[in-house]
Amino acid sequence: MITRYFYCDTIQNFLVETKKSIIGTISMSDEMDSAKTQKNAWETEIDDMKSVLAPYVTENGKVIFEYTIPRLGKRIDVAVLLRGIIFVIEYKTDATAYTSAALDQVMDYALDLKNFHLESHNRYIVPILVATNASTKFDDIKFSHYDDKIFNPFCVNSSDIQNVFDKIFGSLNFDSSAQSSFDNWENSRYMPTPTIIEAASALYHNHSVEDITKTEAEGASLKTTTDFVLDVIAKSKQNNEKSICFVTGVPGAGKTLVGLNVAIQQSDADDKNNRTLAVYLSGNGPLVKVLTAALAKDKKARATAANQHCNITDARREVSQFIQIIHRYRDNMLAKIKKPIKNGTLEIDPTKSQELGKSGHGEVEHVAIFDEAQRAWTKEHLASWLARGGSRGVKTKIADFPMSEAEFLIWSLDLRKDWAVIVCLVGGGQEINTGEAGIGEWVKACNTSFPDWKVYISPHLVEKEYAEGNLTEILKENKNVTYAESLHLGVSMRSFRAEKLSDFVHALLDLDVDKARCLYSEFCDKYPLVLTRDIEEAKRWLINHARGSERYGMVVSSQAYRLRPMAIDVRFQPDVEHWFLADKTDVRSSLFLEDVATEFDVQGLELDWTCLVWDGDFRFTPEGWSSHAFKGSKWQRINKPELRSYQLNAYRVLLTRARQGMVICVPHGEQDDVTRQPEFYDGTYAYLKSIGIKEL
Repeated sequence: MITRYFYCDTIQNFLVETKKSIIGTISMSDEMDSAKTQKNAWETEIDDMKSVLAPYVTENGKVIFEYTIPRLGKRIDVAVLLRGIIFVIEYKTDATAYTSAALDQVMDYALDLKNFHLESHNRYIVPILVATNASTKFDDIKFSHYDDKIFNPFCVNSSDIQNVFDKIFGSLNFDSSAQSSFDNWENSRYMPTPTIIEAASALYHNHSVEDITKTEAEGASLKTTTDFVLDVIAKSKQNNEKSICFVTGVPGAGKTLVGLNVAIQQSDADDKNNRTLAVYLSGNGPLVKVLTAALAKDKKARATAANQHCNITDARREVSQFIQIIHRYRDNMLAKIKKPIKNGTLEIDPTKSQELGKSGHGEVEHVAIFDEAQRAWTKEHLASWLARGGSRGVKTKIADFPMSEAEFLIWSLDLRKDWAVIVCLVGGGQEINTGEAGIGEWVKACNTSFPDWKVYISPHLVEKEYAEGNLTEILKENKNVTYAESLHLGVSMRSFRAEKLSDFVHALLDLDVDKARCLYSEFCDKYPLVLTRDIEEAKRWLINHARGSERYGMVVSSQAYRLRPMAIDVRFQPDVEHWFLADKTDVRSSLFLEDVATEFDVQGLELDWTCLVWDGDFRFTPEGWSSHAFKGSKWQRINKPELRSYQLNAYRVLLTRARQGMVICVPHGEQDDVTRQPEFYDGTYAYLKSIGIKEL
C-alpha cells in the first residue's frame, strides 16, 4: 500500500519500538534506496525524538517520518502531532549554521500544511530547523506576521528541541479535547493549488492530477478531461486513424496541466519497446524556457539526492523531448519541403528527408499537444514571416507559402502512415498578438484538406470567449465531429486565496464598478490587493508579505515606456529562466526587484506576490479606457479596435499573475515632463480607488 509517509505511529508505540525496527519500516518505504548518510540521519532523528517525546509517553500524539508534500515534491523529515499542535521539523545533520535556504524550506512546509492540508488549516504550526552541530539561535517566541497560527521558525541544535516544545506548551492554552482529533491527520485531504512549475514537476515525477489539485472538483475535472484525451489516443492507435481534440477551459482551470499530463504519460508509455511518443508544443517561449529549466534542475537535484549521476545538459535534453517551442517543431518540418513551392502545393524533398517506416516523413511523435492553439498564425502572417526569412531574416526564405500555421501543423502529423492525434488547448480573452488565426482555422483545415480526421470538440468551443462567431457554421461542414462535455474544464484552480479574482479583473476592465466593488469586498481580507503611488513603498510591501520561498516580482505592460525615470525600462528583456527560478542572491531574479517582466514574459506563469506598475499607456478617462503607444518622444492614441483589445488584454494578464496578493503602483507623474503629466495617471488611480481598493 502506498502511503504519504515512511513511518507513522503513536508516541507511545514509537517510544517502545526499537530504533532498528523503525529504521526498517522507513527503509522499506524508501524507493530511492537511500545512501548510508541518509540512514545515519534517520538514526539521529529517531534518537532525538525518543528523547524529546519521553515526557509525553502517556499523551495522545503521533510521530511521522518523511511525510510527503506533493505540491513541493519533497518530504518533511519529522512531524510531531501533540496537544493539538503540529511541529514541523527539518534536519540538517552535521550542519554548523542555519542557512536562509533551509529556513525557507521549513517555512515552506509549514505554509503548505496551513494552506493546502485540510486537517492543518486551523492548527498551530511550529516550524523547527535543526542544525545538529550549530548553536541555538532563538530567543523569543514570535508568530509570523500573518494571523494564521504559524510561528516564526526556531533554529536549534539537537539538544534544544525539547526547549521549543516546553516554551510552546507554556505559551499556548491548548484545548485538551483536541488531542484526540489527530486521528486522520496523516491521511487528510491535500488540496493544493500549485504553480505551473510545481505542477509540471509533480506530474513529471509520477504524481496524479488529483494529487496536485485543491478540490475534488478540480481533480475530477482534470482527470475526466485527461482520461477522455487518452481514450481518443488509444482508439486512434487501435483503429489506425487520425484525430484532433479541442479542449476548452475557464481561466486558470488547468488546460496546460492536461497537456503536460498527456505528454508525460504518453512519452512514458512503452508497448514492447515501441514507445508512443508525445510532444507538448507552445508558442509561449518564456513558458517553455522556464518549464524546461525547472524540470531539468529538478531532475538533476533528485538524481544527486539519490547518488546518481545526471548533468544538467542531459537533463535538459530529456525534458526537451516532450516540451518544445512550437517554432522548433515547425522549422523541423519546413526543412523537409521542396523549395521553391510550386502550384501552391507542399511536397517533401527526398534529398532532405528520409522516409522512416510508419513515421513516413513526419516527426517521431504520434501525439502533438498545441497550447493556446487559437494563436496559430493566419496564412497571410505565416507567409509574410517566411518570405522575410523569419523574424530576423536569418533563415532560408520561403516564398508563396500556401498554408496557415494550423493547416501546416495538421499536414505535418498527416505525413505519418499509421495514426496520429493532435490536442488543441484553447484559451480565451487574453489575445495579445497580431496575426492570430483563431480556432476556426483549425476546423477549416480539417474540412478542406483533411476530411478523414476525427474531430472531438468541447461544446463550449462555439462560445464567443473561445472562437469567432461563424464557427458553428464551419463545424456543420464536417461530418466527423463529436461533441464531448468532458473536453471542457469548468473549475478555476489558479488562486487559492481569491477564486473570484478573474471575475474581479474582468469587471474592473469592463468598467463595471458596482460588480468590481462587490467582488473586491468578498476577497480582500484573504487576498491582499492594495494601491500606492510610491514604488519604494510597493517594493517594501512585497518583501514584507512573502514568507519562505514565496516568489514576488514587478510586472509592467510592454508599452510602459515612460517608467524609465523610475528605473524601469521595458526595452530590457529579463532572462526569464533566472527571473522566475533564481533565488534572492541573484541579481537576475524577480526577487531582486530590479528587472521587470511584461505580459509576454509572464503569460501562462505566475508569482505569489506581484507589483503592477501602471503607466500612461492605458489610462482611465471620463470616456473610459484610453490606449496609447509611445512613439518617438510622445504618446500617440491607439484607435484601431484590435490593437486596443490587445492592450486591454495585456493588463488583464498582468492583473491575474499573483496567487496570493498584489500591490498596484500608479505613479504621480511629473508636471515638468510632457510625457508623464499627472493627468495621465490621476484618473486611473482615482478609478481604482473608487472600486474600494485599499491605499497603503
